[in-house]
Amino acid sequence: MAVIWGLDLREIQWNKFASKNMFDKKWHLRREKMIIYQLAMISMVCSESVGTAALSAYVDQQSHLETIYPSSHVHNNDIVGIASFNIFMGVAIATIFGAAFFFDLFWPERHESKGVKLAWKISAVAVCIGAFADALAFTVIVATHECWVNGVSGPELTRVLQEAGKPNWKYRKNARAVASVVLLWVGLVFTIASTYILFKSYAHNEIFGPKSDEALAAEKNAGNSVLDPEREGLPPTPLPPPVPQYPENPNYFSEKYTRRQDVI
Repeated sequence: MAVIWGLDLREIQWNKFASKNMFDKKWHLRREKMIIYQLAMISMVCSESVGTAALSAYVDQQSHLETIYPSSHVHNNDIVGIASFNIFMGVAIATIFGAAFFFDLFWPERHESKGVKLAWKISAVAVCIGAFADALAFTVIVATHECWVNGVSGPELTRVLQEAGKPNWKYRKNARAVASVVLLWVGLVFTIASTYILFKSYAHNEIFGPKSDEALAAEKNAGNSVLDPEREGLPPTPLPPPVPQYPENPNYFSEKYTRRQDVI
């Protein structure tokens, strides 16, 4: 198969998803990466999914009311905007740490240039900052804001409010919006943890390579398993006796001719 950016596509195999490979102690921080990266992605994707449901409900409610009462205008741009930004952050985190997950799964010994390593680090820090801003803004909006309407007054305003129904105009009373915020904070924690693991992994790789300390120690012990007679205090192994030459060994010349050795 093709080799793209130095990555052998033959390494993309289903058996790499087996637990014995995903959690192989041979690689440094392998188990931590496989678990924490996935938790960050899953939490953020769940947050954006629930937030999208809340967002769609408010947009549909706005369209319905403004169709029935053309002079009215429902203001819910705050929840629509922050929920949209939450979708972007969920996709960004899934892209960064999803790519890191698959690269470490299929090509743990890949070579990366300094520019690529720097790009990984900058991307991880950027999504951490973005997720924190997202979580903070989403929390404030859900906890303190609500929808409101203008363009109508008096009895017509009362009918608009009665027609509104669900979702609740007070965001803090919308279970989907609250759940999205909670999952977002969980995702932020795992995103920060993933960034820490990524930095720690690169620091280890710069000195020792991608293999774990246990694997390196095992390889070192395997290399020392061949006994050195002088170091172990054992008598030196005697050399084999020299092969007798002609006339003691009548096959000397025939063997020499057959091997084509030392022929002038």
